[in-house]
Amino acid sequence: MGEVIRMDERRAARAVEPLWREVVGRRLRERRHARGDTLADTAARAGIAPQYLSELERGRKDPSSEILAAVVGALGTSMADISGLAHHDLSRGDATLMAA
Repeated sequence: MGEVIRMDERRAARAVEPLWREVVGRRLRERRHARGDTLADTAARAGIAPQYLSELERGRKDPSSEILAAVVGALGTSMADISGLAHHDLSRGDATLMAA
């Protein structure tokens, strides 16, 4: 019978490279903080629950393109901007991103 592997062990097995949703989440939070918005402010503009936005920012949830578009719109930015920043972070292989 197969061995059960916990999620923490799977993450360690992928050499601590962050997931796209984790990097995008960090960039969303960074943008929200730069605007001085609370979770509730941004979530209300995006039409989602503050708890869900928190999960997105922490990389716990993988948003649909519609939800992501609503959040980036609520932050006054674009999908291209957030995706480009995430691509840059992943391409750089920044150790601080990978350790977070």
